[in-house]
Order: sequence, then C-alpha cells, then structure tokens
Amino acid sequence: MSPAVAVIMGSRSDWETMEHAVTTLKTLEVPYEVRVLSAHRTPGALDEYVADVEARGAQVFIAAAGGAAHLAGAVASKTLLPVLGVPMGTPLGGLDSLLSTVQMPAGIPVATLAIGRAGAVNAALLAAAILARTDEGLLSRLRRYREEQSQVVLDVGDPSA
Repeated sequence: MSPAVAVIMGSRSDWETMEHAVTTLKTLEVPYEVRVLSAHRTPGALDEYVADVEARGAQVFIAAAGGAAHLAGAVASKTLLPVLGVPMGTPLGGLDSLLSTVQMPAGIPVATLAIGRAGAVNAALLAAAILARTDEGLLSRLRRYREEQSQVVLDVGDPSA
C-alpha cells in the first residue's frame, strides 16, 4: 500500500519524539512511511525522496524540525502538499526549533505544531484530519479516537476522591 503520510526526520535521535506520530498514525490505520534524511547532509536524497513519495501517493508530510529546523522548510520548498513541522526538543528547550519552524517566509508554508511529543501526536492527528476529508472510514476512526480521548478524561471523575 502506498503511504498517505511521509514522516521524515533529520537524524535517528528524532525517533524518540517522532515515534509518537507513527504510533498515532498506526492507531488510525493511516498508511505511512518513515525516512531519515537531512536537509544539510543529504539534500539530493531528500529532493529525490520527496518527489518519489509524492509520486507514489503521499498526501501529507510530517517533518521533524531540529535546532535549525531546515528539514520542514526544505520539504515544503519541494512540494505543494501540506507539510507539518514538529519542533524537536534541543539543549535550548526546543524554542530554537519552534521559532525556526514558525517563522517560514511568506510563500513557503509549514504548519507548526507543539514542541516534542504533543506536537508529534497532533501532527499525526492533523494529517489524519486532512486525509479524512475524502475518506469516510478514516473520518469514522478519527471520530472514535476523539471520543475515546474524551472518555479517558471523563473516567477520571473526581481526582480528590
């Protein structure tokens, strides 16, 4: 099955965060593919991959955004498809990644999520929401996921009890 979502990270160390995006995509039964490619160290391979995965049917990209956060922007410069940037935690707390991602120049958009795990999960949920516009089955799974999240909160009840 061709991937609907391409998850790209600049180094293996980003996996600790990005695995949460992949777990969420698996839960929602969204076909995905994961690659480690660097905007700086493997620019040619990144360009080739973006073109290839798009040709094979990818509809959304999720890109880990490290300290300089060039990966998401580099991907966005090569495609017209949605690119969701997930800022990675860094020695500066991830603020450098967040600011680099959120300040893309006009004309090359990257949707920017929260730093770390929450951003990875939300990137997968946003990718699913984008895809669900034309996939009733996915829309149903996304609705069920949301309902389950609500139930988890409701099940806590009175935490002081």
